[in-house]
Amino acid sequence: MRNFLLGVVITLIVLGGGALLAAVTGLMSLTADQHPGRLETKIASRVLDTNMERLAPRSESPLPATDANLMEGMRFYVMNCALCHGSMDKKESVLGRSFYPPAPQLVIDPMDDPEWHIFYAAKHGIRWTGMPAWDKSANDDELWKVTMFLSRVDKLPPAVQQVIGK
Repeated sequence: MRNFLLGVVITLIVLGGGALLAAVTGLMSLTADQHPGRLETKIASRVLDTNMERLAPRSESPLPATDANLMEGMRFYVMNCALCHGSMDKKESVLGRSFYPPAPQLVIDPMDDPEWHIFYAAKHGIRWTGMPAWDKSANDDELWKVTMFLSRVDKLPPAVQQVIGK
């Protein structure tokens, strides 16, 4: 049994070392215009989800989801987010699709993440994706407003939908 466990450990070390060697010697492409393999995609998604679950506080918005706050959140989105995440007329962002991973098109395909998750990602950004941390250029109230807008983008109240329609 001891030899078997030692064999498993050595195999894992060799595989990890081989992957690291391929990465640091340039054998593994890291360009944004090539699609990654399934294993890389699966690992990266898992790492992001695990990191978010561990680090993001389960906080709730201190602001009510009023029409005025939702409209301010929409304005923030249009001015700061739409270039990468898609416009309010549900047109896909060509720029956002050129990233790796591609920026999610948040109006076309709304998120189903809890608000604390959206807020944390907006505030702190997501490394290696092009998603910046907004905590240096936007205050928490602005980030909560865009968060509440994004978490309701597919079920906005009539007054906010009317503004979008203009």
